[in-house]
Amino acid sequence: MMVGYGQIFRVFLRIGWLSFGGPAAQIALMHAELVDRHRWLTERQYLRALSLCMLLPGPEAMQLAAYAGWRLRGLPGGLISGGLFILPGALVIAALAAAYVSWGQLPLVQAAFLGIKAAVLIVVIEALLRVSRRALKGPAHRLIAAAAFVAIALFAAPFPLVILLAAALGALILAASSEDTPSGSPAAGLWLFIPGIPIWLAPVGLAWLAGAEFLTTLGLFFAKLAIVTFGGAYAVLTYMTQTVVKDLGWLTTGQMIDALGLAETTPGPLILVTEFVAWLAGHAQGGTVMAATAAALCLWVTFVPSFLFIFALAPSIDWIAGRPRLAAALEGVTAAVVGVIGTLALWFGMQVLFGGRVVPVAFLHLPDPAALDWRAALIAGGAGLALLRFHVGLLPVLAGSALAGLLIAG
Repeated sequence: MMVGYGQIFRVFLRIGWLSFGGPAAQIALMHAELVDRHRWLTERQYLRALSLCMLLPGPEAMQLAAYAGWRLRGLPGGLISGGLFILPGALVIAALAAAYVSWGQLPLVQAAFLGIKAAVLIVVIEALLRVSRRALKGPAHRLIAAAAFVAIALFAAPFPLVILLAAALGALILAASSEDTPSGSPAAGLWLFIPGIPIWLAPVGLAWLAGAEFLTTLGLFFAKLAIVTFGGAYAVLTYMTQTVVKDLGWLTTGQMIDALGLAETTPGPLILVTEFVAWLAGHAQGGTVMAATAAALCLWVTFVPSFLFIFALAPSIDWIAGRPRLAAALEGVTAAVVGVIGTLALWFGMQVLFGGRVVPVAFLHLPDPAALDWRAALIAGGAGLALLRFHVGLLPVLAGSALAGLLIAG
């Protein structure tokens, strides 16, 4: 069945504007549109593509959209579908970032953010539980997850190193025999990487040639982040915070938490939080023009690798599915992501509930009970009941939490 470009455009523009609620909701929305309603993909094609996207670095729902477009109309179709999945959220994030720069410090806005941040803490915990159920299949998986948590939480190990070690452990201890005979070729689409990598990094090179030190540093950092974003944005937020707050000093801890809170309210992949960070960092460096330039550069280096991975590996999807050791290495990475998200939940809870204040106990630094913010704890408890017990939608919970923040402050 030949699907026209116009139809692809209309369907994925609709998906892009409706893709609230994180990867699970986005994947369910695309299944309803692509498999059930339009029958553009079979159930087997959809699930096999989803499995591949979950194992690749980058936002899985966006990569799944790009795969669907590629399956329908090749590279142009994939660019249309993947691009339209990103565009609505990117536009909303840019508007929110500009508004935040102007009005983010007003008392009423801060009161609303108190509620949003308390709710987002529960969203992170929900993500941790969801990924745990999918990734921790046995004792070895749980061991890798625990090791990743300890490595980052106690020893501040670099996130890329943790991912590499998890892949190696997975390949060694999780590999099992496969009943499938790999079909296809592992190099069927790899020719795309030859022109793709220089195209991806070209804007960073231009910034370097122009002597734009800030843009060069920003581009290189978010390019590196893009290729280690296994398990979604939650997995790299701790690493991103450590770099942009502690190492580079572009944002404050409070601004990073606000960035995540706002990103949760927008359509599209959560990794768009990087655009918000880039906008704020650019504005501090040189006003609105620099902010827009930094955000555009960030979007480019963040999402181009996701397109490259999909277009290069989609023709080999059956071959990849039949390689047990490769699948095991990626299983190890997915298990480690559970531990990494655990460190994010710990850090986020410390900041939201205790303002980051700790007391030393033996070799640990534990939350200071005297610093507990009862308002944030109360709102977080209500959000937890709504999300985890009664399964209320994300947007109503965020809106209700913001209103609760305003009422408590008033």
